[in-house]
Amino acid sequence: MNERSKPAPTSSYGGSRILLILGFVAVGALGTWVWFSRHHRAQTTAGNSAGARSGSANLPVPVIPGVVTKQDVPIYLDGLGTVQAFNTVSIRSRVEGQVLRIAFNEGQEVQAGDLLAQIDPAPFKTQLDQNIAKKAQDEAQLSAARLTLQRDADLLGGKILSQQDYDTQKALVDQLVATVQGDQAAIDNARVQLSYTTITSPLAGRTGIRQVDQGNIIRTGDSNGVVVVTQLKPISIVFTLPEQNLGQIQQHLKTGESLTTLAVDRDDRTTLDEGKLAVIDNQIDTTTGTIRLKAVFPNDDLRLWPGQFINVRLRLEIRRGCSVVPTTVVQRGPEGTFAFVISNDLAVVRPIKVAPQTEAGMSIINEGLEPGERIVVDGQYKLQPGAKVKLSAPVEAESVPGRNAKPDIATRSKT
Repeated sequence: MNERSKPAPTSSYGGSRILLILGFVAVGALGTWVWFSRHHRAQTTAGNSAGARSGSANLPVPVIPGVVTKQDVPIYLDGLGTVQAFNTVSIRSRVEGQVLRIAFNEGQEVQAGDLLAQIDPAPFKTQLDQNIAKKAQDEAQLSAARLTLQRDADLLGGKILSQQDYDTQKALVDQLVATVQGDQAAIDNARVQLSYTTITSPLAGRTGIRQVDQGNIIRTGDSNGVVVVTQLKPISIVFTLPEQNLGQIQQHLKTGESLTTLAVDRDDRTTLDEGKLAVIDNQIDTTTGTIRLKAVFPNDDLRLWPGQFINVRLRLEIRRGCSVVPTTVVQRGPEGTFAFVISNDLAVVRPIKVAPQTEAGMSIINEGLEPGERIVVDGQYKLQPGAKVKLSAPVEAESVPGRNAKPDIATRSKT
């Protein structure tokens, strides 16, 4: 009786299953609605972006134009060097004595033979006088001995004097002749020593800081000497270049041409002087792989000073009639270098070949561009091939970057 009153379990299980099915249907409907909503927004955004790109593609891109120029371009090899005096002499005394006079001012320009210092000459003049007197004494003895020898010769002819006595007198005459010759040598030496008391400059140059003061005793073994005289006109620069440049330099020297060398200030812009290559060192430095060279400069304005570090530019040749553009024109891509050429207000991609020389923001074009063609100097990052361009500046000689450069562009060879 009680068991019949209990509810059947199958009816409760069927209701739960219906609720579960309804839940899955609701979740699926919600997911479908979300997917359609996002897809619609994505299509709308893509359409708007495509419309924006289509509209922007028709707008001209502002660029800065330029013109390919034709110029003569010197080709240089660049190195770092040190200025060295053409000649340097440390003035030292060759005799000992008191310095009576210093005849130069520090930093003074002197000529060869100019008086620099005077040492007390009195002791050396006294020695010279003694040697002169000694020679006079010996000459008197020699004169008497010669007279005696002449008489002995007469006596020997008359068989009055023996041969032995004659030979003895002749030997005495020869001895006195040698003594007189020694006296003359002593006189010459005394005169040389006396001349050393007057110290003169052996070359034209500039004096440095004085190393001895007037009134001091100077000796031949002193390490400082009197002063250092340095020849500044002309002057030389010793500089180095990579060893791989040696073949190029020798090739130009074989033709007999003299290679021009420029001394450039550390700012790499100001030319201090122009000279000529004088010598190439006879060996390569194996530790650095460089070759030393020496150039000579007139240094008329004294802009080069011994010990000064300087940039040196060795001119190998002058390339005539080169096509030159600002370096910013050259672009690089997967297929090599190219430039944007302006044709009918459109940016046209032009493959080019660029020389390894570049300087002062200018590049040499070997192939691809001709003088007079219009090119894009700035603004390439916004360009696509065939895009319309808007010139931001008039294409005139006065406004084109690099157009106002000097006829000879100093270029640097990359090594």
